[in-house]
Formats: sequence, structure tokens, C-alpha cells
Amino acid sequence: MYKNQSWPLTLYFDGECPLCAREIRLLGGKASSQRLLFVDISHEAFDPKSVGFNLEEMKSSLHARFDDGTWVKGLDATLWSWRAAELEFFVAPLSWRALRPILNIAYRVFCRWRPYMAWLPHPDGSRRCCDDSCAITKDIPSSKNRIASSRKQT
Repeated sequence: MYKNQSWPLTLYFDGECPLCAREIRLLGGKASSQRLLFVDISHEAFDPKSVGFNLEEMKSSLHARFDDGTWVKGLDATLWSWRAAELEFFVAPLSWRALRPILNIAYRVFCRWRPYMAWLPHPDGSRRCCDDSCAITKDIPSSKNRIASSRKQT
């Protein structure tokens, strides 16, 4: 696990995922832009090649990058994003070594089932999937307009 943080942390999330969007809305309301930035990988302007991944890799687990270029993925991306929002209390068990193997299995199961949860209500108020079709009605509003999809990546 990464130990020497270099803020801000940029969190790459799937804005089409209702559960992910809810988490981003919560984190966006608590974190300062000096500590946590957001990039919606489902936005048409996002190019995963610009950060060295393909879209399938980015959607397979949560990705985050510290300002020094260090990447964290999966549970570590979750842990560090909540730390960046100063909400570590809620995810403290993610840093407990004894629980990590079990939590890693649970996270992998969640990642596998996440695409099948698109029917859940989206926090932007829309119901995206019904009658075997899905539609996106609008972008996820962010607190203080801090979704950094246009942030230049190096």
C-alpha cells in the first residue's frame, strides 16, 4: 500500500455507475480540491490511453493517481480517496492487514457484479435503464463543479 501521499489525489470513476456516482457525490461534498479531484471515465472527452490504460482496465476496478504520478487501484484507491476527503473513519478497516484478503475478495465480487447494478436509481435523479434500454439524461452534477474531466493528464 502506498504510504507517502502527494496531494491532490485524482480519482477516476465511472459516472454511469449509480453506486459509484453516489460515492463521488459524497466525497465531492467533503473533500477540498487541494486533496481530491475527479475524472469521469464515462465522459466522452476522457481518453484512457492518456493515462496508460484502456477503458476496460479502468472500468474493472477503481483507479486513482497521486500528484507525484503514483497509481493506487481497487481497495487502495477507495481507501485513499476517503482519506483525501478526511473520512478515513468510515473505511479504516480497509487498512487492517488481517481483513485485507477477505475485503479483496469482496471487492473483486463487487467489481464483477457492478455492471449488473445499472438499474439502480442514479443520484442525478434519472432512472437510466428500463425496458431493456439505457439512456443518460445528464452529467453528474458535482459539488462546486470539481469534476476534473478536462484536467490535462501527463
